[in-house]
Amino acid sequence: MTDGVEPESALYIVATPIGNLADISSRALSILESVQLIAAEDTRHSANLLRHYNIQSKLIAYHDFNDSARSQSIIDMLLADNSVALISDAGTPLISDPGYKLVKQAQELGITVVPVPGPCAATAALSVAGLPSDRFVFEGFLPARQQARQKHLKTLLLEPRSIIFYESPHRILDCLQDLTEVFGPDRRICLARELTKKFETVITQSLKECLQTVQGDSNQQKGEFVLIVAGADKKEIEKTRQDKALEILVKLQQSMSLKEAVALASELSGARKNQLYELALAQQKQN
Repeated sequence: MTDGVEPESALYIVATPIGNLADISSRALSILESVQLIAAEDTRHSANLLRHYNIQSKLIAYHDFNDSARSQSIIDMLLADNSVALISDAGTPLISDPGYKLVKQAQELGITVVPVPGPCAATAALSVAGLPSDRFVFEGFLPARQQARQKHLKTLLLEPRSIIFYESPHRILDCLQDLTEVFGPDRRICLARELTKKFETVITQSLKECLQTVQGDSNQQKGEFVLIVAGADKKEIEKTRQDKALEILVKLQQSMSLKEAVALASELSGARKNQLYELALAQQKQN
């Protein structure tokens, strides 16, 4: 709060360290010590943090599998003028973690919801990636199955912003292979592993180089990963649109004139009409 006084009753969304326990703020510690209840994604994991700082507040589990029943008990406590802190295993709650339903329910009931900012793996990685950071999109964890993963990645092929993913150690190689296949070997990527921990690694290379690096070092296949893929540049976007437009054009020419086909293909693909017409004429000459 601007005057340094916290509400007597509120739902606090408290960021916790992503590795280094010293990264927690003094405000976060003060709130965790003062609330009547701490709702954590994994009580065993969070108990280590609370034990380290000798915090005695009651701790309960709140996760995807019990959120409906547990949400109501938390809401009941808040309505009885108690304060509750929501924390995740690491970092800022609700960033690829459960909790938004609880926040939504609290807001609808007029309960004060207070953010207590701090560590976040996505923004920590972005700050050291050496990739454009003025605009970015967070995609969280990709689908576990390859077909679904590649299908989703293809929808991001023309995304101009830096793209942030989280990935687990047992899928990191498969993920990097799919990224390389879909985005091409030359697209830049930052692989940030075990951020703020003893074996922290930050690598920014082409996708092909990064895949080779991780394949050649089993240690780089362990831990928690943040992957940041550079967005598509203007030339890449234009070329992809042209390729897509030409594919559409071939099919349309079977039932309409070249001029009509170019106009419709341009509208469907976003490719520039004049440029597409010239490409179509050049393609006809080659054939």
